[in-house]
Amino acid sequence: MAGKFNVKLADTVICIDSMYQYVKDFCKEYITDEKADFTIKTEASDIAFERQRAKKNSDSEKTETVNFTDEYLETLSVYRKIAERMPFLNVLLFHGSVIALDNDGYLFTAGSGTGKSTHTRLWREMFGERAVMINDDKPLLRITDCGAIAYGTPWNGKHRLSTNMSVPLKAICILTRSEKNHIEEISAKEAYHLILQQTYRPADSEAMMKTMTLIDMLIDNMKFYKLGCNISYEAVEVAFEGMNGGLK
Repeated sequence: MAGKFNVKLADTVICIDSMYQYVKDFCKEYITDEKADFTIKTEASDIAFERQRAKKNSDSEKTETVNFTDEYLETLSVYRKIAERMPFLNVLLFHGSVIALDNDGYLFTAGSGTGKSTHTRLWREMFGERAVMINDDKPLLRITDCGAIAYGTPWNGKHRLSTNMSVPLKAICILTRSEKNHIEEISAKEAYHLILQQTYRPADSEAMMKTMTLIDMLIDNMKFYKLGCNISYEAVEVAFEGMNGGLK
């Protein structure tokens, strides 16, 4: 039994009342002694829900169902409960890979299997210590009148790549596969569908309404790009220069 412990995510302190020690170990880099802003609690029914959801996803994608442990499924339930509350604090859960270069954040997003993690790995290899992985899978984004701030979280993909820090987000880049590397700035209208698709959409109707408001704010205050790329350092150069006005 893990019991209660506090974590700090996106400048918000959350008390997690979990069933398994695994959850606390999973969140160890984000544990804090600060006073909690709110509490979430998991129960056996939450784990059953996540197991059913995982099976449904496998069936729809026609892949073999993975027999996840209860401990792992509880981590999914915890993040789902957190994501349901965060829109009221102007924070969204987003599916993408965020890397920081010289304290500017770049978020790469696309459908699963397109190569987001591979592309940001090339950024780290090319730029060395200048590049810091903020979150490789499910960052939190605090939406402001000026844009967004990206935060690391423990929910950071199969390679467990994240840093407990935040950076202002300079751009969001939609990845597509291409033999030739090319990038173009796209309009908010062009980006909207995928941004909506990649944002966690709460089950609670009020939280969903707030989420839509935050997406509109993000769309209005962020630059969006579309990158066609292969797996090469040239792809990194094209992406960086394209999002920085040709700066090398």
